[in-house]
Amino acid sequence: MFRFVALFALVSVACGGLLPDDLDGRIVNGVDTTITAHPYQVSLQTTSASHFCGGSIINENTIVTAAHCLQSYRASQIRVRLGSTNYKSGGVLVAISSFTYHPGYNSKTMVNDVGVLKLATPVAESANIRYVKLAKKTPATGTPAAVTGWGTKCYLTCLTLKTVLQEVEVDIVDENVCASSEYKYGSEIKETMVCAYALNKDACQGDSGGPLVANNELVGVVSWGRGCARSGYPGVYADVPSLRSWILEQAN
Repeated sequence: MFRFVALFALVSVACGGLLPDDLDGRIVNGVDTTITAHPYQVSLQTTSASHFCGGSIINENTIVTAAHCLQSYRASQIRVRLGSTNYKSGGVLVAISSFTYHPGYNSKTMVNDVGVLKLATPVAESANIRYVKLAKKTPATGTPAAVTGWGTKCYLTCLTLKTVLQEVEVDIVDENVCASSEYKYGSEIKETMVCAYALNKDACQGDSGGPLVANNELVGVVSWGRGCARSGYPGVYADVPSLRSWILEQAN
């Protein structure tokens, strides 16, 4: 995996907690959207209200995010904003009681890049807060999907997060196709991953942990990629169907 630590450290500071490498979850060429359209989306924030990752609410007290989002924090340092289009205000801001990430998570290969947070206070569904179902089967390659988040709109040179929720439409690329010669990752694509691709469209820094949704189900968690919206390099996501049983164990 490529790491440009010195340069990305500057990006990390400017963006408030983003990862110092090009494996950060990655919205480019998206459009403004609303939390009403994506009521499962949440913002993970520090106690100083700095957004650092996205997530999805799956029941009254459980948030699904990426394992790599949780490596630098204690539970007492994290808050979750739910039910707001603007990550800086509105909705409800809730502390978490605990979190865990997959025991098989590997920061070098990015396998099993999923984590679960438990809210300190249960949150009921409303017009702007809805639990999303976990997909049982990875959709076929070509299935339309949506990825959302408050991340930057381009790679490296855009250091400001969007305050209004962004959405981009992409197409599912299953594990086998993503690892084929059609794309450029090759053997870096592992069993617990799924990809999504659209020309000049992608997630970007600050979107990590957020939802990839198809057919109104959570099919992926924003994980990593080579830059943002680079030709031949789909966005890579933790594959929810293959990690579903572990997620449900933690949720219950």
